[in-house]
Amino acid sequence: MKKILLLALTAVTLTFAACQQGDKKSSKKITIGYVNWAEGVAMTNLAKVLLEQQGYTVTLKNADVAPIFAAVAGGDADVFMDTWMPVTHKTYMETFGDKVTVLNTNFDSARIGLVVPDYVSARTIEDLAKQKAAFGGKVVGIDAGAGIMTKAEDAIRAYDLDYELQSSSEAAMIATLKKSIDEKMPVVVTGWAPHHMFARFKLRFLEDPKKEFGEMEKIMTIANSEFTVKDTVAVNFFRKFKLNTEELSSLMNVVADADGREDAAVKQWISQHEALVKEWM
Repeated sequence: MKKILLLALTAVTLTFAACQQGDKKSSKKITIGYVNWAEGVAMTNLAKVLLEQQGYTVTLKNADVAPIFAAVAGGDADVFMDTWMPVTHKTYMETFGDKVTVLNTNFDSARIGLVVPDYVSARTIEDLAKQKAAFGGKVVGIDAGAGIMTKAEDAIRAYDLDYELQSSSEAAMIATLKKSIDEKMPVVVTGWAPHHMFARFKLRFLEDPKKEFGEMEKIMTIANSEFTVKDTVAVNFFRKFKLNTEELSSLMNVVADADGREDAAVKQWISQHEALVKEWM
């Protein structure tokens, strides 16, 4: 009888342990929100591959920046790795800041502004006022909800420019930029660094004497505040995740050239940066 009870107890214990392991495995899920911006796409895909190698099931949620902030704040997404502060996403952080937690600064040498090809004569944003005809009276932008678009509108007002700010996607903006450069035509776009367009084309930021676009920006990783206490392992990974200019530039380039094979491109990048990745893990 004692033997039967012992066997039964052992079976219950093993079943309970198996359930715990199953629950633990099923709980290793994470949703990362991202916007179709080059640096965010690159960092998000890198995080996805590394977390999957640790046994996580990673879901990527793509949307414009406003819905992504709302998703992280509301718990529909756990993490967003492309928050620009203190200028670009200040409004969103003021709106959702009480429900999100800043985990770290993953890149600390970012910049936003108006960008032109190096062959145009304009050197400052003020110069645009005298060259409206050459530029067609328009600034080519990205998605309307992006923080850089708000700052571009502020700059147009501050410098009293009679220009239209055209919203589009990042891909459409890059396509317009490339077409203009191929034809050696003047063009001004909303731009930011890091971005692979600076490796593809000879570009420069227009000087901004009134500092409408601010100084140097930091790119931060934010998380849903409840998530930060639910999964400390993933949170510790994101707290350590940081790239310098060379590292992020090379990552963006391989992802931009991946042609739908982002995982393979990222794994190749990881193999070339094993020491860095080991620090994060």
